[in-house]
Amino acid sequence: MKTKGDFMDTKAMKNKTDHFAATCSSVISGVISAFLVIVVVTLPLIYDNSYFNILETKYKCFYMSVLAMLAVILVLGLIMLVIDLKEFQGEHAKNLFLALKPCNWKQTFCLADGAVIIFWLVSVISTLQSEYLYEAFWGNEGRYSGLFLMTLYVIMYFVVTRCWHYNKWVMQALFAAGLIVCYIGITDYFQLDILHFRGKVKPEQSTIFTSTIGNINTYTAYVALLMGAATAMFTTVKGWLKTCWYYLCMVVSFFAIILGCSDNAYLALGAMFALLPLLVFRNKHGVTRYLVVIATFATVIQCIDWINQAYADMVIGLDSLFQILVNLPGLLVLVVLLWCLAAGVFYYFRKKEKENVAALLSGKKETTEKTAKNMLVRIWLIVIILGLLAVIFMLIDANALGHGARYGSLGNYLVFNDSWGTNRGYIWRKSLGLYAAFPFMHKLFGFGPDTFGIMTTQSFMKDMIGTVGQVFDTAHNEYLQFLLTIGPIGLLAYLTFLIGNSWNMAKYWIIQNERNVKTAEAAGLPSECIGAIGCLFAVICYCAQALVNLNLPIATPVMWVLMSVGLAAIKNEVKNR
Repeated sequence: MKTKGDFMDTKAMKNKTDHFAATCSSVISGVISAFLVIVVVTLPLIYDNSYFNILETKYKCFYMSVLAMLAVILVLGLIMLVIDLKEFQGEHAKNLFLALKPCNWKQTFCLADGAVIIFWLVSVISTLQSEYLYEAFWGNEGRYSGLFLMTLYVIMYFVVTRCWHYNKWVMQALFAAGLIVCYIGITDYFQLDILHFRGKVKPEQSTIFTSTIGNINTYTAYVALLMGAATAMFTTVKGWLKTCWYYLCMVVSFFAIILGCSDNAYLALGAMFALLPLLVFRNKHGVTRYLVVIATFATVIQCIDWINQAYADMVIGLDSLFQILVNLPGLLVLVVLLWCLAAGVFYYFRKKEKENVAALLSGKKETTEKTAKNMLVRIWLIVIILGLLAVIFMLIDANALGHGARYGSLGNYLVFNDSWGTNRGYIWRKSLGLYAAFPFMHKLFGFGPDTFGIMTTQSFMKDMIGTVGQVFDTAHNEYLQFLLTIGPIGLLAYLTFLIGNSWNMAKYWIIQNERNVKTAEAAGLPSECIGAIGCLFAVICYCAQALVNLNLPIATPVMWVLMSVGLAAIKNEVKNR
């Protein structure tokens, strides 16, 4: 029979155990926080010899940072294990290994976690069955995105999502570094060359490199991450200081992504503007802020038009679709109308809020407003579907029916041929031909991670040079490249990982928003929720532009970091489902 003293000893031991677990968790989380800040600040800003070795420099920065983090965590983990064995008979270690047993996988891993594990396993198989095992492992014949780098991505994802406690300062560090990158990129548009990088490259190539990132396609991929995060966080946050900070980041990212002069920006912008209302239209604060976002974007375009006219002899100048937007007739009138609309909706909601105080007390307001907001979301979803159908119709009309000329300058984007998208049409056509000729194992598991350049140079080197005058070592489509290098199983697993985690973050935001509306809308959403929606739209913008861009250890590591940060912010909610 236990005495009172025994119960007190048991309670004291439990408190000691809980304190030890909390201390260990806090220490590991602190190490991961330091790693995340180093990556989001150092990776975009670091350089060595202008643009000549910028890819190698950033690749080395990322993998050394991950390895350093893992080494520190391993050492600390061993120390904690010794203490656990000595003081608590290994109780914490037993609990850890218990969670890894197959019978507990359902509680330990979600669908997206399983997908990323399959993605990695398929990459391993693809590497082992490749005729170029060394190159597939290191990616040294491509852009260093071989099995080694993908392994680091997956390990980092699990370490951050399982061992890190969300810290809002990681996102602030991301924006602070991003503003510097954007500022340098904007000055490059004015040909100021404040870093003296462009003087070291060929004059005809100087405008395709910018800021501390390198190629303009990679630069706009990075800026798309910032833009998606800043815009989503601006539309959902409350408090004037935070609102002003995220608004500044959003405006600068709008300028930077347009002045980056890369076509992949259209896809990121389109995805963000199309999908953001599906979440933020669920409360009146989000509706008003979204209208401000639209008005601000139109204002930025108008400002760029004025800049191009006033400093025509200094700036690089715009082309393609952005030039069409800048030259829209009545753009200034549209800007004024959009700001008036935003102000009118804000005034309407403020007036309704005062009128409905009594209805709130009776419980009727919540039901009425919830119905109205759900209706807004449904209407917007219908708009998206109609827009997609319109695009599909135009693509069929321009290509299958041969009516591309009727669309004027838009025909350049609608008519698919070898020259489409700076010869992307050519390499996409040839890539599909390569895949069709693969033997069975390569059709399942691909040619090997980041071995696309080996395939093209061996298969149609002369044809590339003779037809388009350039050599392609990537497919300029991240998903198509995965199809050829790791196969359809790996590609499907990767897409499941992206979509599954995006859905988890979106679902978390919807749940938190509903709770917030029921309690006190003026209180605002928790910082984890704001961070989660920021990470969600950063990932969405990245995934959209990846349709015409390549996977590089410059912007891609930041996407994996933000995916991990977003999942860490919501892990308690996902665990409880």
